[in-house]
Amino acid sequence: MQFGIFTVGDVTPDPTTGRVPSENDRIKAILAIARKAEEVGLDVFALGEHHNPPFIPSSPTTILGYIAATTESIILSTATTLITTNDPVKLAEDYAMLQHVSGGRVDLMMGRGNTAPVYPWFGKDIREGIALAVENYALLHRLWRDDVVDWEGRFRSPLKGFQSTPRPLDGIPPFVWHGSIRSPEIAEQAAYYGDGFFANNIFWPKEHYMKLIGLYRERYEHYGHGRAEQAIVGLGGQVFMNAVSQDAVAQFRPYFDNAPVYGHGPTLEEFTESTPLTVGSPQQVIDRYAGMRDHFGDYQRQLFLVDHAGLPLGVVLDQLEILGSEVVPVLRAELAKNRPADVPDAPTHASMLAARGMRESLRT
Repeated sequence: MQFGIFTVGDVTPDPTTGRVPSENDRIKAILAIARKAEEVGLDVFALGEHHNPPFIPSSPTTILGYIAATTESIILSTATTLITTNDPVKLAEDYAMLQHVSGGRVDLMMGRGNTAPVYPWFGKDIREGIALAVENYALLHRLWRDDVVDWEGRFRSPLKGFQSTPRPLDGIPPFVWHGSIRSPEIAEQAAYYGDGFFANNIFWPKEHYMKLIGLYRERYEHYGHGRAEQAIVGLGGQVFMNAVSQDAVAQFRPYFDNAPVYGHGPTLEEFTESTPLTVGSPQQVIDRYAGMRDHFGDYQRQLFLVDHAGLPLGVVLDQLEILGSEVVPVLRAELAKNRPADVPDAPTHASMLAARGMRESLRT
């Protein structure tokens, strides 16, 4: 079971002080957060991709490449990479390069993106979002696996005898998760390729995500990748903690009330009741997330959002300390109990390399 954090990289005023961080402040804060995540023993750091204010991660591979150079073991991922508005050729090259500079410590999450104005900035139409996701990923999948590619589709110029460079590290493409908050077509796509499926799981009730994950598991088995219970599932989450739960609520409330996404909407109490957002003591977080398996089955990756809505860097680093020292060790133990031996771990470069070696030894 992998535990980590993801960030959307928003630049948001602190509602308690009115201070607005600069873009440079926010970029440097993300670098510090990633290093702290490794320091406290988390497995994954994932960075969003946005091309519109108030967000700053317009170049995820640049930031992740820097983080790779300043860390040693944490897996670097995305949350999400826009498969719709990015050129698949550039994605193939950029993330293969990141594989090499990180020593294989990279996977990525593909997503459509739901910010309508971004599409025309890159010459695309959001009404073609699903078709773009399907076609672009089909090409990216081939570019990483076929040395020479001849290809023609609807949304980009044809390729003739094309080879993307560099080739994936050790000939093994990065593992891909397909992220979605609402689209069954994306669950189907993940299942078809035998890739992972990541349900954001921070906005809507669990029943919505149970349907998407259930569909993905069913179709994963249909396509012959393994039993439904062996499908590779990731979940998003959101927490804010204090040793005294009432203090956590009081401290987080102004940030919640003014958050760019859900501020000025449901109350904090309503939102925590209907979504996995957990504001309280570390034990409350443990209890809530240890129960996720009851709804979604055994799964492989749990990522938390902890740094949004204008929370100061010092507060975020304190949250990571609590997460790494008090919450994740207990969740690891709880979610390992009674876990079937044939439920796989999330694939990593090392595990995929070892699996290839085993297959080759069996053939000889």
